[in-house]
Amino acid sequence: MSHPRSALRRPEAGLALALAFAAAAAVFVAVFLLGRTNTPDYTATLFGRSDADAMRLKAQLATGVLGLAALQLLLAVWMYGRLPGVRRVPGSVPITHRIVGVVLFALTVPITVHCVRAYGVQLTGSRAAVHSIAGCFFYGAFAAKLLLVQSRRLPGWALPLAGGSLVVVVVLLWYTSALWHFNGSSIPVLSLGRHHLPPGQM
Repeated sequence: MSHPRSALRRPEAGLALALAFAAAAAVFVAVFLLGRTNTPDYTATLFGRSDADAMRLKAQLATGVLGLAALQLLLAVWMYGRLPGVRRVPGSVPITHRIVGVVLFALTVPITVHCVRAYGVQLTGSRAAVHSIAGCFFYGAFAAKLLLVQSRRLPGWALPLAGGSLVVVVVLLWYTSALWHFNGSSIPVLSLGRHHLPPGQM
């Protein structure tokens, strides 16, 4: 016989997951449509920098985001007591995790604004398409995680899955932008079709 609290928890968890999924889908579609309807302005600047300087700055910021994502993953593993050889979880770890998450998100905003203004959502060329879709997915997943973290009735896998998805998509975004830039406009596998892109696109 199931415990009454367990019976109540299941529909509450299901509702929280459904709302998170709906929020992720709505944000994904909104960012995608914004990027698709935008008229690209290849002269758009980033903190006053344009062309190659803007690309270099974006690659540096994206690398910073990647480093913060790695730190977030480490802090999350620590919070869940899965850090090898470490049993004690100081109270500062969850707070640091939240602060790092805010800083990480803030760093993505100028990168995204420049990408949308300068290029929009591009589906021509495998690298640009993967990068554009991953960027839209990042904000959808972030919205979902913000909702999930507010719920106390979630299954144990929900938050780790949401957080892990964000880390994976950050790595993919870095791979298709910063690494592409640092590697002379070429990356394994996804450099296919790059000759179709506007000059200098990242």
